[in-house]
Amino acid sequence: MKLKIGISILAIVLLTAFINAKAYSDDQFLTYTVDLKKQDLKLFWKNEKNQNFGSIQNLKSWIEQKNLKLEFAMNGGMYKKDNSPQGLYIENQKVVSPLDTTKAAGNFYLKPNGVFYLTTKNVPKICITEKFYNDHKIAYATQSGPMLVIDNEIHPDFKKGSANLNIRNGVGILPNGKVVFVLSKTPINFYDFAKYFKDLGCQNALYLDGFVSRAYVPSENWIQTDGNFGVLFAVTTKK
Repeated sequence: MKLKIGISILAIVLLTAFINAKAYSDDQFLTYTVDLKKQDLKLFWKNEKNQNFGSIQNLKSWIEQKNLKLEFAMNGGMYKKDNSPQGLYIENQKVVSPLDTTKAAGNFYLKPNGVFYLTTKNVPKICITEKFYNDHKIAYATQSGPMLVIDNEIHPDFKKGSANLNIRNGVGILPNGKVVFVLSKTPINFYDFAKYFKDLGCQNALYLDGFVSRAYVPSENWIQTDGNFGVLFAVTTKK
């Protein structure tokens, strides 16, 4: 009985998220969903020569040299002027850049900010920075900010109707455990961007960046391969 009730509640949540998502037009958001049980999602920053990938095109060329195909790419967490990760960055269980818990101005430091990470068992998680704990079973992680959705609530500092408009991208986790990446196709404020993730059913979602945001999704005929980024998300498959 409990199992049936649990499945029914999940079905309702998924149906509600589907209906809410349909309330938005296709020209507002580019949305790409990753099923970690079937797809290979990783974070990339530098190649084996210690050279920063920078653009999606550079990453694409490198991946193709490995006899792989790039299915999806998007800029990850924020980065410094030298393109090094701002805040935590973990790659292949190695802490490349430490967690940043300082107080300062700017979107990154609009508390609470947060961390997106993948465990060694390929489970995606998003948490506020203060709750992050490295148990050494984290394969990849990127810190950014601010959080968009926190425990099913929109970030308290976001204002409905705000005139702070920008192209933005972010990441969330859907009720079914899949990872959803979103890029706004037109300038949008933080509140409306966060609301989209909430309407998709994301209990937690993290802002990645704005203005410079790019995505490569050939399945949606969306090809942006320029940019000069720090960390990049990518989904690859064997050719």
